[in-house]
Amino acid sequence: QVQLVESGGGLVQAGGSLRLSCAASGRTFSNYPIGWFRQAPGRERDFVAAMSGSGTFTYYADSVKGRFTISRDNAKNTAYLQMISLKPEDTAVYYCAAKRGYTGSLSKDYDYWGQGTQVTVSS
Repeated sequence: QVQLVESGGGLVQAGGSLRLSCAASGRTFSNYPIGWFRQAPGRERDFVAAMSGSGTFTYYADSVKGRFTISRDNAKNTAYLQMISLKPEDTAVYYCAAKRGYTGSLSKDYDYWGQGTQVTVSS
């Protein structure tokens, strides 16, 4: 089992920045690829970014490329999502998730989920 807890969400103006954190406990953190997803009201949960367990490989949704950066510190059992140039359409609940095996972008493939943190971007 892997337990995940997100933090760092909040209210920010358009053009602003936030850094989300995902603290993990349980199994060896570096064994698990990490993904960030988001869900806006009335919409499905969308892929944002993912990183392999070692940190070697990263993947981003087109909508966040160049603005969001995923990272992880395996010594601290923590993953991050740095978000800059935020837009109102980035408003959503952001979730981190962990999975076994390969790094992927499909939410159905992720085994462990945090409770989510709200990000609200005002115009």
